[in-house]
Amino acid sequence: MQSPAFASELPLVVDLDGTLIRSDLLLECGNRWMTQHPLGVWRLLAHLAQGRASLKAWLAQVAAPDVSALPYHEGLLAWLRAQRAAGRRLVLATASDGHLAQQVAEHLQLFDEVLASDGQTNLKAQAKRDALVARFGEQGFDYVGNDRADVSVWASAAQAHVVSDDAALVQQARHTGRLGQVFGTERQPLVPTLFKAMRLHQWAKNLLVFVPLLAAHVYGDVRQVTLALLAFLAFGLAASGVYLLNDLSDVEDDRHHPRKRQRPFAAGHLSLLLGWCLWPVLLLASLALAWQGVSMAFAAALLVYVAVTTLYSFWLKQWVMVDVLTLAILYTLRIVGGGVAIAVPLSFWLLLFSMFLFLSLALIKRYSELKAAREAGRSSVLRGRGYAPDDLEMVSSLGGSAGFISVLVLALYVQDSQTAHLYAAPHVIWALCPLMLFWVSRAWLIAHRGQMHDDPIVFALRDRMSWVIVALMLVAVVLARWL
Repeated sequence: MQSPAFASELPLVVDLDGTLIRSDLLLECGNRWMTQHPLGVWRLLAHLAQGRASLKAWLAQVAAPDVSALPYHEGLLAWLRAQRAAGRRLVLATASDGHLAQQVAEHLQLFDEVLASDGQTNLKAQAKRDALVARFGEQGFDYVGNDRADVSVWASAAQAHVVSDDAALVQQARHTGRLGQVFGTERQPLVPTLFKAMRLHQWAKNLLVFVPLLAAHVYGDVRQVTLALLAFLAFGLAASGVYLLNDLSDVEDDRHHPRKRQRPFAAGHLSLLLGWCLWPVLLLASLALAWQGVSMAFAAALLVYVAVTTLYSFWLKQWVMVDVLTLAILYTLRIVGGGVAIAVPLSFWLLLFSMFLFLSLALIKRYSELKAAREAGRSSVLRGRGYAPDDLEMVSSLGGSAGFISVLVLALYVQDSQTAHLYAAPHVIWALCPLMLFWVSRAWLIAHRGQMHDDPIVFALRDRMSWVIVALMLVAVVLARWL
């Protein structure tokens, strides 16, 4: 192994994808292209047929990501800054396209030279090794890499620095006899991170599929309960698939958000390629379960939900008011799906109540984002949304009104003669109205104070008072049914 004094005089060559950043610029560009041009996959394939270097050069021109927000490896960056401060020459050598590599170098202000793919040559593995040896000579440089494609480069380097959690890969670098620094990837464990990206806690929203079962009082029918459970699972798989797709399409916007920047894809803890492989599998599994396990009618209802959610992920979320109306529709579609699954008719009042209540919650979500933006001193339109902080008062007015109208509709539902026939003491369920008035008013007051989680469903799941109110509402319904 070279002595530290000798090694420090050699140029330090640093890989980019998976090393300097917890992502891959080819995947970043491909993800950006696909989310902006969902039907443009054929163009990706056409350029790939001309070679990876050609594909990278084209994507760098048409779908370049914001390099300032990439998930950089902070531990490695700190070490590189120390090396540069000590007078070390730093070189960025990457298989990514030179145009993007140069942008990264300009952003970081660390590198004296950039070597990268040029549209003809894909500077990876042996090609990178040959270029570095031609430029600096055998063992005339130190190299920082992260995967097996770098083994041949380490073999020609004076010292091999590794960014990896793979013990076998580190051992391969050690076998060169010149192992230097070893850095962890700073990525979170795969399985829990994947579950986080799938947002399993958000499956709580799919409990709405049980509302028709409860409203029709058929919860004692084993077959109906089984169908409702299968519908819940199908909606959960579909929702997780759509959440993955939504996070993939929101990667760049999330990286500029104080909380969402920690989402798995935005933070580089999950591969973008894994996301693109997994979300279609989840959606197909949900539709197969719906068709084979429940009914063709339910599968059609679920397909409508998936279609509307996909439209929201790519386009509708960017339109003022259309976004929150779409969210309210998506919540209501869960109730519709539950009704279709067990083949019971749904009350007009129940669906109207759902629309107004969830419109209010969607507006709370936007209100919380706008309030945080205003308190941060921002005046521009939110990234990926059509709202500006100046819209705060209007959003608050509309959201509070929608919440109170939902309670009015609930009162009309309670008063409906058809509803009254389902209860022995229908007057008892009037208790639902003041309980809902209290919950809606309290939710908006908390949002006004800036204490609301930007997802009101997460707030409700964590809020003890919300659980107390739900329990009281269930008690009222039971008493009305059996008194």
